[in-house]
Amino acid sequence: MRLFPMARGAALLLVVSSAGPLWARPQAAPGLPWDGWGAGGSLPWNIVVLLTLLTLLPAILLSMTPFVRLLVVFHFLRQALGTQSTPSNQTLIGLSLLLTFFLMQPVGAAIYADAIVPLEAGKITMMGALERSIGPLRHFMLKYTREKDLALFVDLAREPRPAKPEDLGLRIVAPAYLLSELQVGFRIGAALFLPFLVIDLVVAAVTTSVGMLQLPPVVISTPLKILLFVVVDGWNLLIGSLMRSFA
Repeated sequence: MRLFPMARGAALLLVVSSAGPLWARPQAAPGLPWDGWGAGGSLPWNIVVLLTLLTLLPAILLSMTPFVRLLVVFHFLRQALGTQSTPSNQTLIGLSLLLTFFLMQPVGAAIYADAIVPLEAGKITMMGALERSIGPLRHFMLKYTREKDLALFVDLAREPRPAKPEDLGLRIVAPAYLLSELQVGFRIGAALFLPFLVIDLVVAAVTTSVGMLQLPPVVISTPLKILLFVVVDGWNLLIGSLMRSFA
């Protein structure tokens, strides 16, 4: 399965859904000038900027939102359960996208109010709207980025230490945020593995002690792990914990 084409289509759907107030307003007739693109802005350049943004949108979705942490945790869970391809990659990606949209809705609302509304009114250009949209996104990323990771990329970029994290550019914040999300995702995944690892060890010890050497322990442990996960309402607990980790 190719992850990026699927993420690209889902990302476009996410943006269209979050821009509901735009579609609710009367649109200009085809062939007429688009006055809402911004005062003083060139229409061809505005189109180039928009198409470039749509092209980069899958990468933005993957690296500047909770999507990475969620997807890493879900894949760890599937490996811990030993269910191979169940749930499927499509299911895990879809669930991660829906939860990402749920978590990023306040950020999207802030971007809409700060950037899209003035752009529609013709008060700013497309480039100005892009600059304004960076603020809420950077604030969100800084909230979940470790200072250690920020210091690492400040040192790698050979930039002076800023007075406050808000002074850092996306060149520093974006990779530091992605590194922090991977670290948190692996921590949660390791914690998920522990109870299922205990079941694997117990089943392997029992089957070996009774002489069932020809029977793979995974044949017995996998149904037990799935049963335990269902009995404790594992999906509810996991999703609840993940959502609260972004509180």
